[in-house]
Amino acid sequence: MQTLAKLPVTIVTGFLGAGKTTLLRHMLGHADGRRIAVIVNEFGELGIDGEILKQCSIGCSEEEANGRIFELANGCLCCTVQEEFFPVMRELVARRGELDHILIETSGLALPKPLVQAFNWPEIRNACTVDAVITVVDSPAVAAGTFAAFPEQVDAQRKLDPNLDHESPLHELFADQLASADLVILNKADLLDTAALAAVRAEVAEELPPAVKIIEAHGGELPLDVLLGLNCETELHIEGRKTHHDLEGHEDHDHDEFASFHVELPEAEEARLLQALKDAVSKHGILRIKGFAAIPGKPMRLLLQGVGQRFDKHFDRAWQADEPRITRLVVIGQTLDQAAIEAELNAALAG
Repeated sequence: MQTLAKLPVTIVTGFLGAGKTTLLRHMLGHADGRRIAVIVNEFGELGIDGEILKQCSIGCSEEEANGRIFELANGCLCCTVQEEFFPVMRELVARRGELDHILIETSGLALPKPLVQAFNWPEIRNACTVDAVITVVDSPAVAAGTFAAFPEQVDAQRKLDPNLDHESPLHELFADQLASADLVILNKADLLDTAALAAVRAEVAEELPPAVKIIEAHGGELPLDVLLGLNCETELHIEGRKTHHDLEGHEDHDHDEFASFHVELPEAEEARLLQALKDAVSKHGILRIKGFAAIPGKPMRLLLQGVGQRFDKHFDRAWQADEPRITRLVVIGQTLDQAAIEAELNAALAG
């Protein structure tokens, strides 16, 4: 009986809005016949990222796409790894003769190290290996000193005390994602000038061993030969990569400071909706807003992905006949007042 080679797994990590889903979409769109399974780890109650990935043109039917995309909806993989990750991996291991590669997109709040450590479990280590951990960096956010879109009051507090950076859970999470990386992508590099991009590269390099490569990208558009087949076997040496969370109890890490909820809103003009969302971001501790919007007179849904005051948007597909024309959004942030945010959004869109 022929022994199957270990199935390579690429873990894509990075902070909120860095461009992980865009990178995976590009990878699936240029798979060139590779049989790829995808595990999407969504933070929030709506499967936004999973739905985006299922729209990729990878030459398969919707049924086949549903069969190769596994979505874990419980937040961060480091917290749910035993409950959800293992059964999914066991199913993929059973089908590994049908697969060439597995891609895992962690949530923007997940710590990569515990996930990599899981690949040393007996039932996984004999069948799979971590080809690489790829950390996607939001270059403009790093250049701005925020790593992601921070609430204004937190950013102001950081600027008043330069020592606060290393006490901030957001900065620690950013550093821990870099500490586990085998490859770092400086995404959105086209939005910075040469000097600013060089400064970002230098800042990121300070957190990395010299052997870890740093490459630049726009929209996650990179050749697959650069991203796959790195053969790092990360699980074999992950213990040597020290992170801020190594000495902490697993249940005590800082994810409790993050929250998410979903909100449903009526149809509204695009400009009015965007202004209402930007106002909410400015007033509350909102890191990210994403979802689908219903615009009056438009036959298609408007896909929204917002990080801070920056919103990317495009019409993704037509509304289905049995689908209610409502706006459904996931709001992610720190110490969120859900009732106040929902009330303010509804008030801004009323009348």
